[in-house]
Order: sequence, then C-alpha cells, then structure tokens
Amino acid sequence: MRKRLFYWEIIGFGVVCLLGTVGHFLYDWTGENRTVGAFFAVNESTWEHMKLLYVPYFLYILVECFSLAREMENFLSAKAAGAVSGILAIPLLYYFLSGVFGKLPEWAGITIFFVSVAIAFTVSHRVMKRDLLRGGLWQGAGFLLLWALLILFIWCTFHPPALPIFRDPVTGLYGMAQ
Repeated sequence: MRKRLFYWEIIGFGVVCLLGTVGHFLYDWTGENRTVGAFFAVNESTWEHMKLLYVPYFLYILVECFSLAREMENFLSAKAAGAVSGILAIPLLYYFLSGVFGKLPEWAGITIFFVSVAIAFTVSHRVMKRDLLRGGLWQGAGFLLLWALLILFIWCTFHPPALPIFRDPVTGLYGMAQ
C-alpha cells in the first residue's frame, strides 16, 4: 500500500504542476470565459496563483479518492493538511523572496509554484503514511475544509477583498475585471 500511495502522490505532483501551468493561461485562451475564470487564474495576483495550485489539487483528490480513500482512514484530513500547506507556501515564499531580493524574475514565480505543489503532496503523503489525523472527526473536518477552500477561491474571484494579496500587480485590479 505504501508504494502505491507514493506513486499516486508522484503522479499527482506531475498532474497538478501540469494543470496549474496550463490553468495559468486558460482564462485568456477561452476569451475570458467567466466559468473558466471561476476555477483558474484571472490575473497575476498572489491569490489567483494560490488558486492555480488548489483547483488542480482538489480535482486530483477527487480522482485519487476512488483508489485510496477506502484504505486510508485519514485520506481527507491528510489531503486538507497538504492543501493548506501548499497554498500557504505560495504567499509565504513569494513575499519572503520579494522582500529579500526585490522584484522576482518569472522563473522564480514558477519555481515557487512547483515547490508549493511539492510541499502539498509531501505533507499529505507524510500524514497518510504516519497515520496522523485519523478518525471520523478529522475526516469530516478535512472534507469540510476542502470544499470550503474551493468555495472561497471561487467566491473571491468574483468578490475579492481590497487586500494586497488579491491585487493584480500588472493592472492594479482585483479579481475578475468587471
């Protein structure tokens, strides 16, 4: 089981990196389709880059759930822990590195994204492997958190707060340009 879990997590890393990278361009490629924008980046804000990690990660969880959830009594809680770790890593790394080095080159942002995806899968893998956050209460909390995060990402695309993390540094706009 442990070997199978490891393979699922490695494949997930690749899938999320690929979907997140493609998702960066989907909104523009679809002529700014609002439905696509609900799930993929609509601008260059830090928040929208966090969404680029979360939505593919969430979709992969749905697929992975059919193979692993019955065998892993902490699947949803582990995935929620991974999601939170990965999406928090993006602003933490970006703002720290920007503070130290100033304006970051594009490759640094891409690297931050890949590192954050790796953090998400590493955390979820370790939580599952070590059998942490196990039991019905943790599973329920994981389930609710995963869905709440998806709803929050969608909501804030259409109704972003006027906070720096939601501001597009290129246009100065917030969320989906109305």
